[in-house]
Amino acid sequence: MSVPEELIRIYRRQGYHRVGAHSAVKTCHWVRRSLNTGGLEHCYKQRFYGIPCHRCLQMTPSLGRCTQSCLFCWRATPENIGVQWEQTKFPKSEAEDPEAIVERCIQAHRKAVSGFGGNPNVQETMLEEAGKPLHAAISLEGEPTLYPDLGDLVEAFYGHGFKSVFIVTNGLDPEALRDLETEPTQLYVSVCAPNEETYNRTCRPLIPDGWRRLMESLELLRSFGCLTVLRHTLVPELNMHDPAGYARLAELADATYLEPKAAMSVGYARQRFGYEEMAWHHDIRIFAEELAEESGYSILDEQPLSSIVLLSRLPEARKLF
Repeated sequence: MSVPEELIRIYRRQGYHRVGAHSAVKTCHWVRRSLNTGGLEHCYKQRFYGIPCHRCLQMTPSLGRCTQSCLFCWRATPENIGVQWEQTKFPKSEAEDPEAIVERCIQAHRKAVSGFGGNPNVQETMLEEAGKPLHAAISLEGEPTLYPDLGDLVEAFYGHGFKSVFIVTNGLDPEALRDLETEPTQLYVSVCAPNEETYNRTCRPLIPDGWRRLMESLELLRSFGCLTVLRHTLVPELNMHDPAGYARLAELADATYLEPKAAMSVGYARQRFGYEEMAWHHDIRIFAEELAEESGYSILDEQPLSSIVLLSRLPEARKLF
C-alpha cells in the first residue's frame, strides 16, 4: 500500500500535504485566488452551488491510486515516472481510521492556509474562516472508492461540522457506491466518453470491463437521494463529440446536473496533449448548447474562468449555503 518515495517527492513539490499513510490535502488554486482577491475570484462551486470557496478543504483518501489512466489527467502515473505501484483497492485492514483522517486533514489544511497570514491582500476575517472549513471535496487525487471506508469518511466530515461533502468518482466500483452507508451532499461521476470505443481510448481503464462498470454506476445514481452530477472533461479531438451519446447517458443516470468542462493541458497532461489542443470556454458553451438540445437539460449557468457550463432539468441550481 506504500506510496513510492519518488511520487511523494513530486506531490510535495506540487504543494500536497501528506496525511497518514494514504491520504493527502492540498490548498486549491481557487482557495488561494479567493483569499487574495477578497472573494472576488472563486471557483465554479461557489458560483453554481453557493459554497464559500475559501472554506473548502480538498483531500484524497487514496493517494496515488486510480483504476484509470486518462489521457487528459494531470497527475503523475507509473508510465510518467517509470515506477510501479498498486492501483487496486487496498485491504480494509490497512485502511486508516476515517476520524483520524479527517482530524489530520483539518490540521494540515489549517497549517497550509495559515501561510496567508500577514499577506496585505488577505482579509483577516476571511483568513480566520478559511481555517474553519465547511466544505470537503473528496476529489483531490486518486480514486476515492479505493478507500474501503468511504461512507464512514463522509460521516466523519459531517461529524466535524462540515455542511457539505462532494465525492468525485470514475464510476468503476459500483459496489462501493451501492454500499455507501452515508451519502455525500453531491456525488460526481466522471463520464468522459459518449461510447465504449471513445471511453477505452480516452480513459484507458486499468481493470477489465470498465465501460460496463461505469454503466452500472450510472444506473445506480437513480437510487441516490443526494444531488448527482455527470462531469464531462473534454478535449476537442479526443472525446468532445456525439452530444447525443452523452445525452443518452444523462437519461440513464437521471442526473441532477451535467457539467461539461474543458480539460487543461497542465502537469503531466502536457505530455499527452498540448495547449493548442485544449477547448476554450466558447467551445464548451457551444457543446453545452448541443448537449442541451439532445438531452432536454437546460443551461443554468457558466463559469468562463474555469471553462465549465452547468446544465439541469431544475429551474435553478440548489444553493448549499
